[in-house]
Amino acid sequence: MDQLLRGIWRHRMAVLAAAVLLFGLGTGIVLQLPRYYAAQAVIAPAETTGIATSSLLSPAPMLGGGLLDQRQGGHFAVYLDVLRSPEAAAMLARETGLLAHLTELRQAGTMGLLRRLLGLRIEADLDDAQSWLERNLAATPGIGTVTVTLTLTHRDRGAALEALQRLHALAEAKVKADLVELTRRRIGFIEQRLAAERDLFLRNALYEQLTQQQRSLLVAAADAAVAARLVSAPMVELRPSVPNRPLLILLLAVAAPLLALFGAACWVLLGLPAPRPRQAELPFHYRAGAD
Repeated sequence: MDQLLRGIWRHRMAVLAAAVLLFGLGTGIVLQLPRYYAAQAVIAPAETTGIATSSLLSPAPMLGGGLLDQRQGGHFAVYLDVLRSPEAAAMLARETGLLAHLTELRQAGTMGLLRRLLGLRIEADLDDAQSWLERNLAATPGIGTVTVTLTLTHRDRGAALEALQRLHALAEAKVKADLVELTRRRIGFIEQRLAAERDLFLRNALYEQLTQQQRSLLVAAADAAVAARLVSAPMVELRPSVPNRPLLILLLAVAAPLLALFGAACWVLLGLPAPRPRQAELPFHYRAGAD
């Protein structure tokens, strides 16, 4: 251990130069990273309100999940899945300039030059839009609350806000349309049963079910939020904040000296002579040829 410390101290100037070089290279890379704007919206399940659509549509009270089960359920779970679905990626590709933006990124820089030299595809497609959506959209549950924070990062400030607004509208409309379609199918089936049923007792039960489904259809058509209600409307920051350059530079200031010390320790250990194996001494005097 003493030899290791003395060896590192002898190469202290080299260690310092390596640390400064690593910090400089890392800082240059961090400063060259593209900046992104973060658009955020805070949402909550519609089941959290006393007059939520789900509670009005259900004949029995809504039961919450278990204490350790933090998974979302009901219409809100469908809403979160729609946000990252291929349908959402296709909507962004169709109604926004996402594909043109991705194509511009693919043909820029060294990777764009390499793609052109190798004859690779430059134009972005729906698979690229889907990958971009899964990579840049995050849904973060609140700590100790039922709220979820949606965060969408984009290099363009206006495009980030527009994309998040369109995704929320699409997911809400998808859940609402599925709910209305399901209710209408149930109403049609009950009406067919009523037209063929002659038993008075069964007809009364069917009338009650028909009334419930018609009530459900009215509630679903009248309520604007059937899956998620906005606690905080989508907003975008004034200045780009992703990545967090000050934090990355601070981490580099700690990691660069440690990495330089580790390299110096490896260099010193490789230069130390290998220890000679020591022969174990017998606890008694041994003479060759003795009985």
